[in-house]
Amino acid sequence: MKGRMLIFASLIILSTIWLFTVPIPAPIKISDPEFRQMALGFSEAGGSFPWDNILSNELPFQNVIPKIKQIVQPGGAYLGVGPEQNFTYIAAFEPSIAFIVDIRHQNMLEHLLYKGVFEMAADRADFVSVLFSRKRPAGLIAETPIVSLFKAFNLVTPDRELLEHNLGMIIDILVRGHQFPLTTDDTAAISRVYETFFKGGPALDYGVDVTNGSGRPTYETLMTATDQQGHNWSYLANESRYRTVRQMEQRNLIVPLTGDFAGAMALRRVARYLKDRHLVVNVFYLSNVEYYLFTQDNWARFYENVASLPLNSSSTFIRTVISSQFSGNTSMGFASLSGSMSHTIDSFHQGQITNYLDIIQMSAR
Repeated sequence: MKGRMLIFASLIILSTIWLFTVPIPAPIKISDPEFRQMALGFSEAGGSFPWDNILSNELPFQNVIPKIKQIVQPGGAYLGVGPEQNFTYIAAFEPSIAFIVDIRHQNMLEHLLYKGVFEMAADRADFVSVLFSRKRPAGLIAETPIVSLFKAFNLVTPDRELLEHNLGMIIDILVRGHQFPLTTDDTAAISRVYETFFKGGPALDYGVDVTNGSGRPTYETLMTATDQQGHNWSYLANESRYRTVRQMEQRNLIVPLTGDFAGAMALRRVARYLKDRHLVVNVFYLSNVEYYLFTQDNWARFYENVASLPLNSSSTFIRTVISSQFSGNTSMGFASLSGSMSHTIDSFHQGQITNYLDIIQMSAR
């Protein structure tokens, strides 16, 4: 009898230990209240940046994708910064959850705008129609190549009435559908960004130069670009990639945050959320934020934040650098580099990182 009681007591103790150590499951969907709490509760006070960054200007950003796909598996977490280039990386790497962290509060609002557009648009043609406020041309089907899709939309005049209708729908999706509390200033900022897409259309570029001719890649150019092997990884390249991103948006699995990479809150709270669910960061797209962190001498705080994230040997940084910083030539073009997150943090802890050049040299194309 005494032996049975000991066995029973042991089972209770083991069950209690299991209950307190089992990880919270990785989300397949985030509820609207939780999404709201994460987007607002993980965020920090916004900061300033010299440019609006409504659109990326990093044309070779797809070049690192094939190499990284050999390293990381679908699932885990994706972290990124900036606007639409994140959708292409998300479509390529297929994470379980994504956090977009940017010091500009406008970037968070732009991603909320995109969320509304994705939820309105059942397919790629609808997406381009809603994003640029142009009526959908006849004859576009699921198999329409991306180049042909943009060629068709370039013949369509932007429609102010459609803009007003779509903007009302997007705000309604966010405020009434998801119960996301937008301030008057937030709504005005979303309207300004949406107006920029309306005026620029597929020819919109990083400088918000609606007349183009600047030499910077346009929205159309970025969506139809390829990697060095001629493969287009864009989230608009085909319906499958588009659905990957759309479904994550519908399930609240792409969470935009206002946050400073060197700040005390955003990345730390993301780290705690991921650790509680035993999710590892697979990819962290940095653009060229590290350059600014080194010029402001707060780079060490950023690497301390990264060290708090759950990593493994395949966790990978994606960096954007000016080509001259990598190759020594005088070109002002960009290069996309990848690097091990764990190796970077080990090097940081060992005192082997002292300047931005150290980071570039430990990265690879």
